[in-house]
Amino acid sequence: MQVQANGISMRYAVDGPADAPVVVMSHSLSANLTMWDWQMPVLSPYRVVRYDTRGHGGTDAPVDDYTLDLLADDLFALLDALGLETVHYVGLSMGGMIGQTAAVKDQSRFLSLSLCDTSSAVPEALRGTWKDRIGAARSSGMESLVDGTIDRWFSADYQARSSAEVDKVRDMIRATPVEGYCGCCHAIMGLNVTDRLPSISVPTLLIVGEDDPGTPVAAHELINRQIAGSELVVIPDALHFSNVEQQGAFNDALTGFLARCV
Repeated sequence: MQVQANGISMRYAVDGPADAPVVVMSHSLSANLTMWDWQMPVLSPYRVVRYDTRGHGGTDAPVDDYTLDLLADDLFALLDALGLETVHYVGLSMGGMIGQTAAVKDQSRFLSLSLCDTSSAVPEALRGTWKDRIGAARSSGMESLVDGTIDRWFSADYQARSSAEVDKVRDMIRATPVEGYCGCCHAIMGLNVTDRLPSISVPTLLIVGEDDPGTPVAAHELINRQIAGSELVVIPDALHFSNVEQQGAFNDALTGFLARCV
């Protein structure tokens, strides 16, 4: 389904009982709403809203340098367009960055936050890496980024034993519009909300793969210290896409947390 929000057409999907608590799910960079397919069976008691971030999937990809404030405003506009006043929010990687940015702007819209395989700041030293990825996408297309991204997201063992599942994620990366990818890379480069996180008081869960190379356990320990009362779950034998590689452990952590919040 499509809806006009914050000046763009956004693709979203809704599943579950109309009168159930609402869970909104926000995906990573170079993915789309189908990256949550591995969670949908266990979230059947909830009204689940998944959406494609600006520049991804079926959502418009304006040629521009995006910001996390803009992506947070997209989220708020989507909630308004769908008549959703308060929701439980789940975001992974970029989705977790959007969730943090939105919560420090207006946490009254959230009943809980689940921030997964994410970070609260991008160090200056890493901004060159993001610029390199933008350059690669523009010069050689998304295909040039597939293998490196997959190696950061999944262990070699998981890639070998679950190649069909990994191929689904490869297809998401390939399908990401170059300008959308570049716009969101620019947004991620500006991430710096660590010092603002203590203002968040809604129930917050942090989930991270123990071997996540890009948004490591230490980044979540920092968020955990900044958000009073937040919970931290470290999932063994998982890299960045812990929701796929260790979906059982991820789903148990998420559903257990949501059950305590509703």
